[in-house]
Amino acid sequence: MKRDCGSWINVLSHKIKKHLNVRLADLGVNGMQSRVLHYILVRTQEGPLFQKDLEDVFGLSRSTATGMLQGLERDGLIQRESVPYDARLKRLVPTRQAQALDAQVQACAREMEDLLCRDLSPGQVQLFLETAEKMMENLDKAEARGSGETNGL
Repeated sequence: MKRDCGSWINVLSHKIKKHLNVRLADLGVNGMQSRVLHYILVRTQEGPLFQKDLEDVFGLSRSTATGMLQGLERDGLIQRESVPYDARLKRLVPTRQAQALDAQVQACAREMEDLLCRDLSPGQVQLFLETAEKMMENLDKAEARGSGETNGL
């Protein structure tokens, strides 16, 4: 059976998640948690970061983000701290344990990238990145129009 772009992307995404989750299991995090944790580590160097920021950047629902952050907090990887200017807000703060874990997580991510790009020329990788970016733009435009446009499908 011939697969269309969406089908290939879906299958590839599933395989990447599965592979990463197996590799990261010994570290006590899954692929999504590792990406969120890395983002927290990088972004908090620039200023305060809040749950709503993660929801926006990663496209997470409030309940999904809450559950993930509660798990990271329970595992000692982040803390939530009140900010003086708004009692409702709690900024996300990575712990030393998160910093130590991040090096191992990033090593797994580099290995995954190397595996994905093995036997591909730099030009093929660049073309893929440009194509994926254009596909994302197409989806964002359709979403912004609120149409869920599918060109008649």
